[in-house]
Amino acid sequence: MNIAVLGAGAWGTTFGQVLADAGNQVTMWDIDPESVNSINQEHRNPRRMPSIERLPDNVRATSDRQSAVACAEIVVVAIAAQHAREALEPFKAFMHSSTIVVSLMKGIERQTGQRMDQVVTEVLGLPLDRFAAVSGPNLSKEVAARQPSATVVASSSEQTALTVANACETAYFKPFVSSDVVGLELCGSLKNVTALAVGMSRGAGYGENTAAMIQARGLAEMTALGQAAGAQAKTFAGLAGVGDLIATCASSLSRNYTFGFNLGKGMSVEEASLASNGVAEGVPTTDAVVQLGQSLHVATPLATAMSHVLDQGLDGAGLVTELFGGPIIGE
Repeated sequence: MNIAVLGAGAWGTTFGQVLADAGNQVTMWDIDPESVNSINQEHRNPRRMPSIERLPDNVRATSDRQSAVACAEIVVVAIAAQHAREALEPFKAFMHSSTIVVSLMKGIERQTGQRMDQVVTEVLGLPLDRFAAVSGPNLSKEVAARQPSATVVASSSEQTALTVANACETAYFKPFVSSDVVGLELCGSLKNVTALAVGMSRGAGYGENTAAMIQARGLAEMTALGQAAGAQAKTFAGLAGVGDLIATCASSLSRNYTFGFNLGKGMSVEEASLASNGVAEGVPTTDAVVQLGQSLHVATPLATAMSHVLDQGLDGAGLVTELFGGPIIGE
């Protein structure tokens, strides 16, 4: 198939390699001319994904929006979640009526509280049966090294989910399909907040017990929010939920974990941003999760405590104190 990937960041570039390995013709789009030139001339993207020594020959790049999507049967969106709306708007005029749009983004739009499936379908005027989301325990550096990994493709249309799954299946990358778009989206977004908190506890010097407590609380919070929003509980117990949570909370390859780790060491949000070359997606998502909990009447003690870290400068000890500060109730 002809597939366009919008956004040549670490995950976008890596997923482009997966799609190329699966036999597709892949066109990467990015506004950064350095990345575009490197992909076309050197078959590499050293600035954004240096661990890939050479991209497959069936990957090319462009900064022209129309040529990127003109012949695409599938368009994959790998843009920072908080900038998705403004970035996607210019592509609307160039999309074919049959094009499937796939989101790799993980986040909740801060201004509107919308999930990425809502943002994408709204901006592009896309029917739900032509949208799919991909999420799972997919640390980009490991997938780029072609280490065995699995993911979940969710769509309201089984045929759309299968089409996307078939397009990205390789010997090392195994997709599974689901109809629970809401659950998949919330898993991918909410686990980043938990990863921030786990990273912070590690940076503050706490060990396995504390990390396990935070992850368990985070999973319970994710599941409760998901069910209240109409998602299936089993999604949170699967690859997209527990699987992604484990990968994101246990690895220094996770940007959210690393960002939280730096906060735990005593860095400010600004200092942590500089250290990790940008704000981790879980940072803007945290307040959106608190607002989502309020709108759904679901308690969000972990996200609320993390918001106090980001907004009020609460330290690692204060984060743990808040999590321990609730009433004694049944587990």
